[in-house]
Amino acid sequence: MSTAPAKAAPVERKELHHPKDTMLREDRLPHIWCPTCGIGTAVSCFVEALRETNIPEEKVAVVSGIGCTGRVAGYVNLDSFHTTHGRAIPFATGLALAKPDMKVVVFSGDGDLVAIGGNHIINAARRNMNITVICINNFIYGMTGGQCASTTPQIAKTSTTPTGNTDYPFNVPYLMDACGATYIARWTVLHIRRLKKAMGEALNKKGFSFIEVIAPCATLYARRNRLGTGFDLMKFYHDNSEIQHGADTKMVDIGFQEKIICGKFVDIDKPTFLERYRGETNGGGK
Repeated sequence: MSTAPAKAAPVERKELHHPKDTMLREDRLPHIWCPTCGIGTAVSCFVEALRETNIPEEKVAVVSGIGCTGRVAGYVNLDSFHTTHGRAIPFATGLALAKPDMKVVVFSGDGDLVAIGGNHIINAARRNMNITVICINNFIYGMTGGQCASTTPQIAKTSTTPTGNTDYPFNVPYLMDACGATYIARWTVLHIRRLKKAMGEALNKKGFSFIEVIAPCATLYARRNRLGTGFDLMKFYHDNSEIQHGADTKMVDIGFQEKIICGKFVDIDKPTFLERYRGETNGGGK
């Protein structure tokens, strides 16, 4: 008589899905970003913020330019445009005017938006175009060789300023404030809950909303300036970030390895470009 143990019933395996799977293009993964890069964290915050706003996915479009952050458009499972260098804002402007029922988001880097695309961003903010701009600032041109950017702090070393940058960098929140943006905030990728909340507020804001996200570039910026690993940069953010909601944007410059002022700086309401063009505002659209 056989005493062999009975075979156990086969275990039914359930296919597991990550909560963010529906908003990411899994076929495009793994991504190209370096280990400890902060862009992935910013994308994660964006996906969560978008989910919490309950804006239908078919009503959202993401536009990016060229650069490390410019690859975001290719990874999100939404209508998206990966545009030419410095031209994300014009593409987004055209889309927002042609499809005013869409929530148009520009997700790109400091070099693409503030340097090469500088003329476009200041005029889109001036006109109060109904778009949300998320600018990842890593203080350098990360994808194209680590050159000095318009946001590189003074004395920081880059491939084109090997002895240290002598130019004055842009104070990006101040620039956007001067141009008339209706919502301006700055957070580092360490502030994930606050960043997610800010993205949700910006998505729900009418007009030109802008978020500057300070993110580590360990491969080029940190290595050339001997700042350690991405973890060391995050620790620096922890020790040197100061939250000042409503701060005067003139006073939020970022120096090399100096204090970083974070917070929501501007939150105002005013008619959008399309409302004025259609005469939908008081005073005949003035």
